[in-house]
Amino acid sequence: MSAPAALLRDRVVVISGVGPGLGRTLAVRCAEHGADVVLAARTRERLEQVAAEVTALGRRAVTVPTDITDDDSAAHLAEVAVQEFGRVDTLVNNAFSIPAMKPLARTDFQHIRDSVELTVLGALRLTRLFTDSLGLSKGSVVNVNSMVLRHSQERYGSYKLAKSALLAASQSLATELGPQGIRVNSVAPGYIWGPILRGYFEHQAEKYGMTVDQIYEHTAAASDLKRLPTVEDIADAVIFLASPMRRRSPGSASTSIAANTTTDGD
Repeated sequence: MSAPAALLRDRVVVISGVGPGLGRTLAVRCAEHGADVVLAARTRERLEQVAAEVTALGRRAVTVPTDITDDDSAAHLAEVAVQEFGRVDTLVNNAFSIPAMKPLARTDFQHIRDSVELTVLGALRLTRLFTDSLGLSKGSVVNVNSMVLRHSQERYGSYKLAKSALLAASQSLATELGPQGIRVNSVAPGYIWGPILRGYFEHQAEKYGMTVDQIYEHTAAASDLKRLPTVEDIADAVIFLASPMRRRSPGSASTSIAANTTTDGD
């Protein structure tokens, strides 16, 4: 198998919410495409594990344990990124909180506040901190959103509330930062097939006396391709939006790429 084209050659990408699923894949795929990365999450051990994979690919990885809901912690992340590399080309806002999975009428308001603080204000906080650097590099922001925007199901209310606010913020930021040459885009995946979702399906299979394959097939049946996008699929959408290929594309600075779409998708 041939190596992927280096769409991010010698660029610097900051990724928040680096965990075992999409965050880890984003870091590795960015490195495969020639980028150096700054990795942010609360857990240092997890960051170091992902950094080791990046360095094995011949790219630099700087780890910065960060709480993006805290002003000082987020500011430290921005300072370290610029000190280490002298520039930042892309910010990927990937951090999110697990939804309450309760009807809004029974969802604790503090849970909603915490979700908005992390998902929305955390992304806005980092974007504000990196605006000057991104303006110098004519860079990009990619916000990882969710297909929850396009449906209304029981128990997803608080999650949809936060992600809808993130979309509104992304659109406004695209308008405000576009004149500086900064592109702001969103990726809106549905279920993402990877370690985290597999673990959830295993739990569901045990609970309902089914197999993981049965739950997968039932879930994928709602998508046009009858399969769930992988973490690699979603990471590649992010990389396209971060790359010069997106810069050459016509249209506005704000685009939403949807994965795992039904017939009303993009």
